[in-house]
Amino acid sequence: MAEAQNKTVATDADVAAYVAALEPERRREEASALVALYERITGEPAKMWGPSIIGFGEYHYRYDSGRSGTMCRSGFAPRKGKHVLYGMAMPEDPAAAGEHEARLARLGKHKLEGGCLNIARLDQVDLGVLEELIADRLAEMNRLYPPA
Repeated sequence: MAEAQNKTVATDADVAAYVAALEPERRREEASALVALYERITGEPAKMWGPSIIGFGEYHYRYDSGRSGTMCRSGFAPRKGKHVLYGMAMPEDPAAAGEHEARLARLGKHKLEGGCLNIARLDQVDLGVLEELIADRLAEMNRLYPPA
């Protein structure tokens, strides 16, 4: 039996065109700001993953089950009512988890669901703290899946 293919894969879609088509204007402006923030933190250009995820970098994973795939190292999706930032799960290490919780407490209005950080409006969060969170989770991703 063939292995199932991942639904979310890198595409050649134009990130700037995707962002330019977002409505309303605030959502478009915030997505542009997030693209710039992620590019600065990751040092990677933005790339579309599937129809709506804007990702930065990539990594290859393989689960104990044998399932494997490639996904962006860090990224977000500008959804209709919120921005969903991926890879923001609580660290397993107790000390790192405490630091993560302290940052989240300083972040501002957000919701953490599973490994995703949901932010309705960027003007309701501290962008410096958001930068710390993204950089910290990227560092953990790089530790777990060292860049080639």
